[in-house]
Amino acid sequence: MQVPLLVTDFLRRSADLYPGKTAVVDGNNRFTYAQFQRRANRLSNALLDLGLCKGDRICYLGPNSHHFLESFYGTAQIGAVLVPLNYRLVPSDHEYMLNHAGVKAVLVDWEYTAMVDTIRPSLPGVEHWIAAQEGDAAPEGWLAWEPWIATASDSTPPPVDLDENDLVSINYTSGTTARPKGVMLTHRNCYVNAYGMIAHLRFCHDDVELWTLPMFHCNGWGGVYALTGMGGTHVVLRAIDAASIYDLIEHEGVTLACMAPTVLSAILQYEHRDRHQLRTRPRFIVAGAPPPVAFIERLEEELGWEFLQIYGLTETAPLLTVAAPDYATDKNDYARRSRAGVAALGVEIVLLDDDDNQVPRDNETVGEICARSNVVFKGYWEQPEETAKAIRNGYFHTGDLGVWDSVGNVHIVDRKKDVIISGGENISSPEIEDALYRHPAVLECAVIGVPHEKWGETPLALVVLRNGESVTEQQLIDFCRDNLAHFKCPTRVEIIDELPRTATGKLQKFRLRERYWSGQRRVN
Repeated sequence: MQVPLLVTDFLRRSADLYPGKTAVVDGNNRFTYAQFQRRANRLSNALLDLGLCKGDRICYLGPNSHHFLESFYGTAQIGAVLVPLNYRLVPSDHEYMLNHAGVKAVLVDWEYTAMVDTIRPSLPGVEHWIAAQEGDAAPEGWLAWEPWIATASDSTPPPVDLDENDLVSINYTSGTTARPKGVMLTHRNCYVNAYGMIAHLRFCHDDVELWTLPMFHCNGWGGVYALTGMGGTHVVLRAIDAASIYDLIEHEGVTLACMAPTVLSAILQYEHRDRHQLRTRPRFIVAGAPPPVAFIERLEEELGWEFLQIYGLTETAPLLTVAAPDYATDKNDYARRSRAGVAALGVEIVLLDDDDNQVPRDNETVGEICARSNVVFKGYWEQPEETAKAIRNGYFHTGDLGVWDSVGNVHIVDRKKDVIISGGENISSPEIEDALYRHPAVLECAVIGVPHEKWGETPLALVVLRNGESVTEQQLIDFCRDNLAHFKCPTRVEIIDELPRTATGKLQKFRLRERYWSGQRRVN
């Protein structure tokens, strides 16, 4: 008899097999798998007591915490849909996403309740406000998490008729437009992705994963299910700094971490690393913008740790490819190992030209990276036209451009979508351009990603001013910071006379990039 693939299986399995094993370490909080399951059950039943049910959207907003981890299972067990939000965004972003998703209940880290209060009047659909914190007190108008769930049953919630094609989450991605799109991921998407991560990244019950990536990030929640299912230990890191990372690796025996290149840079540059007595050889999985080849070599040669590069998107739950030493890749071939890699199990990758023909494996001919797999999302929430643009002729079109090498590795060479990946965060260049166009001195502008040793790439704004107007680079950057999350803002602004365009008036961003990327491949 076949049973549906449901992400709730992962916590159930480990609570049965490893009830006394440490599941979560979050500062002074330590929970076994039995305790983790009971807390998730209490959350499920507390949500049911509020009248929430299958299909209702429930958001979590905040940095990494045990509360965030519990929300993955507390919502799924009642068939609700988790909407994890990026706490680094500005209030207007959250207002749009909460209304667009039709969220009924918000679970918000205590540090961000005041920010959410500023947009409360603009959130008519939200019925319940819960503050995730350790104590019994909560801001006015908020339910305090701990006393709220303490009154709920810790027994398994009543069974819900769940299908593997039901939604488990709606994850917002910057994409290429100023407004984010809600990626609908099903139980099947996330379940199959977890299998891929277990297979390729070698998750096992002895693993201790350090959470450096935020859990709202696609490579964040991807690991939640894989590690939980295998009975590993989650070590939560709320704020990133090199000293804390080394302390936790030393004292918790960390064996695994998924991170952005910026965190890898901080680890390599940390001047006091010799003070730490490390007993493990962690696997460091890097996602987003691939780091410089020299970083990979230093990680393995200087520290004796292992580097793994992966590639995927929010729309693919996320794992599509992995670059690791294998029969076709020499361990010391760091250049090849910095590529996107080979297709993961259960994933078919093709590179298509503009006529949808597959390109040859000649390490030269560029095609768009397209995929078929059970990890490909169900579609964009309330945006069927955008879904039809992304999924065509049976393939999900990533918008990334790549080349094949002779042994089946994909190397990303550019992006169709003009998304800038800075420190693992997707930044929409049209969103920055929209902000700049609101400045009275700006006539035209174009935003591109330019190389940056630490962040992979950062936004550069090229601006044409109106006749007679004058403005400084810093004034334009400050203007953007008044209207956008700081990580999205340009780090540099250049005033130019004109933007390159075709005879029909189309902007030629590739010509703008040439000056900055000459002599190096843009791999993100």
